[in-house]
Amino acid sequence: MDKEIHIKETKGESNANLSEEASNIKELGVTNVPKAEDNSIHVLPIIGTIEGHMVQSPQTKTTKYEHVIPQLVSIERDSSVKGILIILNTVGGDVEAGLAISEMINSISKPTVSLVIGGGHSIGVPLATSAKYSFISPTATMIVHPIRMNGLVLGVPQTFEYFRKMQERITNFIVRTSNVSEDEFNRLMLQTDELLNDMGTILIGEKAVEYGLIDEVGGIRKAIDKLNELIEESEK
Repeated sequence: MDKEIHIKETKGESNANLSEEASNIKELGVTNVPKAEDNSIHVLPIIGTIEGHMVQSPQTKTTKYEHVIPQLVSIERDSSVKGILIILNTVGGDVEAGLAISEMINSISKPTVSLVIGGGHSIGVPLATSAKYSFISPTATMIVHPIRMNGLVLGVPQTFEYFRKMQERITNFIVRTSNVSEDEFNRLMLQTDELLNDMGTILIGEKAVEYGLIDEVGGIRKAIDKLNELIEESEK
């Protein structure tokens, strides 16, 4: 009887492993996915468009704020998580949602490190600067530009005042969480000779560090080393 139970358990484990392998092949094209031995670092990917109250089309890659915010609350309460690594490759998106996520990351008590690997455009800029230390890969880009709005816009003074206040909120956050000055950031944001039919500046790798938006040029190795360093300091 015990032997039969053992055989059934073994078969159950084997079927589970086969199911996991099949899922990995279907989703990732590999039979097995390496697992971290230490789960003290939580990886938070922010990919594609930041989706707020309006649902994007099914063809659009999105990061949904209703998925990220509960994660950050859980991370803050989970004593086993020692630090957060934020991986950014975003074109921007919903301003309110992006700024809300940025404020939550910035106010979390645990060490945080951000890494811009492809792009950190638009509202991706405050998301990158919200961490306690930020990296950008040598070929990654960041586009700094004024806020935009789609849909019906009333051409009245109240609309322009709303735009001004929204831009102030973003600018103040970036200046507070990075090493760029307000005057320098406004100059980059209002530049007219880089983007076609638009205002703004494209910053690639080292340029983002040069202007003080990002702390350092580096990749995943540097980002993890820095996060481990911050975790050690916080535990002392």
